[in-house]
Amino acid sequence: MRAAILHETGQETLDVRDDVEAVGFGPGKVRVRLRAASLCHSDLSAMSGVLPQPAPFVPGHEGAGDVVEVGEGVTDIAVGDRVVLCWMAPCGRCAHCERGRSHLCVASLRRLGAPGFRYGADGGGRGEASGFYGTGTFAEEVVVERDAVLPVPADLPYDLAALIGCGVTTGIGAAVHTARVEPGASVAVIGAGGVGVAAVQGARVCGAGRIAVVDPVVSRRERALAFGATEALAPEELKAVAKGLPGGGFDYVFEAVGRSATVRAGYGAARRGGAVVVIGAGAQDDLASFSMGELFFNEKRLLPSLYGGAPLTSTVALVVDLWRAGRIDLAGMITHRVALADVNDALAQMRGGEALRTVVTPG
Repeated sequence: MRAAILHETGQETLDVRDDVEAVGFGPGKVRVRLRAASLCHSDLSAMSGVLPQPAPFVPGHEGAGDVVEVGEGVTDIAVGDRVVLCWMAPCGRCAHCERGRSHLCVASLRRLGAPGFRYGADGGGRGEASGFYGTGTFAEEVVVERDAVLPVPADLPYDLAALIGCGVTTGIGAAVHTARVEPGASVAVIGAGGVGVAAVQGARVCGAGRIAVVDPVVSRRERALAFGATEALAPEELKAVAKGLPGGGFDYVFEAVGRSATVRAGYGAARRGGAVVVIGAGAQDDLASFSMGELFFNEKRLLPSLYGGAPLTSTVALVVDLWRAGRIDLAGMITHRVALADVNDALAQMRGGEALRTVVTPG
């Protein structure tokens, strides 16, 4: 089958090969034929080394497809079910899962780097690759643990289903579950990529009265207006606009970039007593600095939000319901489409800022 492999961390292009097979099928496993994948900026971060993922690996973690085979012991999912991939699958047994916070479960990270693919022209000298965070959706098929797939309704198109595997769920969940944005609240979203636009839509669903999107790329921030943002700001405009608001800042600021500098900018743009919701995936060594005095005196809440801030099953169900009701736009978030053979074009589109979400199809 065909798959795209990153051989070394730091490489900017993927090796698209036709001699790859998905391996590891057995008890407790599921084989999925992928129908659509979506490129998320986290894939680029893993390729560059910002996010930890041993190479070689197959990138991609937003994906949807059909179950084609189930292993022994898998009884709650069947061949033919439509599913999305879950890149941080809960175990169902740890303290986080038992407390109803299964999105914080890290059991699946123990599988980080485990072989999921084998490649090579013949039986000699074949190589092995893992799937990004246990998935690897830039492939025609994947073999994953049962807990890494989530059934979705058959009327949800594959390309839209792929989006909710990460970015849409993360952004909407951050607004609905983590921040719990109140009707009429003022909101700023720093970063107008896929996660940022999802946060814009989540804030709109919550009834926010003012939603400012902040991005250095004019086309990106203006595009967010179609998803519910009420104004588009350049980064250098944020401070002055925030100061002009009642209370001297926004009620909620969502940081969807993953950098300490934008977290600091978000903190400065939030009013006293407001909240800064961190949803960007950043590097372990990128440290944000706050004085004890400002933390005490301003009472601004720092609210990190991982994978939507709630169990994935509930957040995905919410997103599907909102989509069916016409309250969020998933199709509009897809700005580009490429075949798997041209996946490097998708990387260029993401790096250049022209793509919101590029859907990659096996054909």
